[in-house]
Amino acid sequence: MTYNFDPDKWYDNEYDLLVFRRGQKKMTSVQFETAVADLEKRHQQMWLRLDNTYQIHPETD
Repeated sequence: MTYNFDPDKWYDNEYDLLVFRRGQKKMTSVQFETAVADLEKRHQQMWLRLDNTYQIHPETD
């Protein structure tokens, strides 16, 4: 199975949206920084999941 999902493109799109919202004054600087930190964490977690092989855990039976 192949995946056509690009985590880096997803990150860029999400970051651009945050910048746009900040420019429109729909979020404060603190909210922006918090959102960017959360975005970076989610991006790292996504790469960790994608860099591993698919595994079914026993508790999901």
